[in-house]
Amino acid sequence: MKIRSVHFFRVPALIFCLLASSCGKDTEEDFPLTNVAVQESSLSLEEGKTGTLNFQVTDPGYPISTDVNSPDCEVSIITADNHSPRHFSLAGISKLSGEGQYTATLLDNASGEQYQEEIHLRIRRKDGSYVLSGRITVKSKEIIPVVTPDTGLPIIYIETENRQAITSKEDYLNATFRINGRGVAEGLDEVTCQIRGRGNTTWGWPKKPYLVKFDSKQSLFGFPKHKRWVLLANFMDRTMMRNLVAMKVSSMTGLDWTPRCQSVELVLNGKHVGNYLLIEQVRVDKNRVPVTEMSPEDTEGDALTGGYMLELDFHFDNKFQWLSEFGHSNEWIRGRNDVVPFGIKYPDEDDINNTQINYIKKYINDTATALYGDDFTDQEKGYAAWIDVDSFIDYWIVFEVMGNHELGNPGSVYMHKDRGGKLIAGPCWDFDWGVLSYKTSPQAKNGLLNRNAIWYARLFDDPAFKAKVKARFGELLPKLETVPDYIDQMQKTLEKSAALNFAMWNPAEDGMINGDESMTFDAAVSRLKENFSERLEVIQRNL
Repeated sequence: MKIRSVHFFRVPALIFCLLASSCGKDTEEDFPLTNVAVQESSLSLEEGKTGTLNFQVTDPGYPISTDVNSPDCEVSIITADNHSPRHFSLAGISKLSGEGQYTATLLDNASGEQYQEEIHLRIRRKDGSYVLSGRITVKSKEIIPVVTPDTGLPIIYIETENRQAITSKEDYLNATFRINGRGVAEGLDEVTCQIRGRGNTTWGWPKKPYLVKFDSKQSLFGFPKHKRWVLLANFMDRTMMRNLVAMKVSSMTGLDWTPRCQSVELVLNGKHVGNYLLIEQVRVDKNRVPVTEMSPEDTEGDALTGGYMLELDFHFDNKFQWLSEFGHSNEWIRGRNDVVPFGIKYPDEDDINNTQINYIKKYINDTATALYGDDFTDQEKGYAAWIDVDSFIDYWIVFEVMGNHELGNPGSVYMHKDRGGKLIAGPCWDFDWGVLSYKTSPQAKNGLLNRNAIWYARLFDDPAFKAKVKARFGELLPKLETVPDYIDQMQKTLEKSAALNFAMWNPAEDGMINGDESMTFDAAVSRLKENFSERLEVIQRNL
């Protein structure tokens, strides 16, 4: 980067007098303009971009041409040492609504140099003399060295307005976003967005997760366009691939939708902050959770039946939520699979009405009643009349294969219901905590982990359901047996990124959740792969 030193000289008083005013009485009467006032005393210009200065002339009726390309234009800019600026130019003049008020637009000429110069706004009077404004400091915005982590992964650059720190999960900051694909993925030119923090427990850890909301829909890495995207920090995951592997497994099933994702390096406000997983947010959309979008007017008939998206989560942080139970008091207790915490994720809390809330709440409670009723195995009176059984089987298999105990906790467990349809399980989300680890779930070493999770305890009481699960697992097994190869592939893809990431972040400093936080990256990945293969064998033995 070239740095140019700029030396400033005062305009001699005699020259200034000649430029600034007419010396004869007749000239002053014929050309009355005596002063031009600029509101700003300084201006910063981004490379190749424009900035504006507002100014006012003392004589509102004094005629000023606004065509800067015309030789008749009275307005120009000049440096304090009486030269034309080298690094920027006057690009335009526009008239404002107030009398004698104008805006001057300056354009940086993209030289790549840093500069700071003092200028005057200069207006030529009819006799050829000039009126000068006060001094204005014009400088280049700080040129920040471009951080380019050399890991082979694409890089996301986010700059918040004035480089403000992201400290809130509720309040968005204005920001810019761009992607350097590094030749391995699609890039993205700079676009505007908003960003805030996200997560429950994960927000309290040193490496923060973020939610990005674009001003207009964007396609990232070739994924379908959407406004909202998530950057998962995976702080506690020494392998950096638990979510990647889980989404791979989910995509092998028949679930409606699996979030697409891409491992990236994140550079935030000029600082490399490590490896992140850019992933589609769980949202209702034709390219995401595929249910019919509702309006507040959908309050009767078939329109009232969907679509809805529900979240089962012990954090209970949704605005509209309740406990679905059969034959027990309204107190949810962990380990009680017949008392389940439900929350409404869609329609959004500002759009949903009481009629819709009451409909989906009744549907869930009617489903639970059928499930725990005497005729629960009957195709027309039991659970099969209310839920999409195949989706509940595939959803269970993903959690079971990945050793994710959150299905029974429950946390980040989703269901959705389309218009005129049954309740569908999914999508899968949040697989970084306790996944493929016997530390949080030692029972998974020799048995099924989610046999008694939420409604599954009752579903497995039906021999037909258990037989369908066994058959479906056998059908998926050839695909699932390819996952260790995928883990090997991702190990090679992520090894350079892991070295940089764990030089910045130590997942062991906040405790041991997965049991591999103190391991090397390679050792943690080997353990992950071994546990995955072991899960396939354990499930086969126990179904």
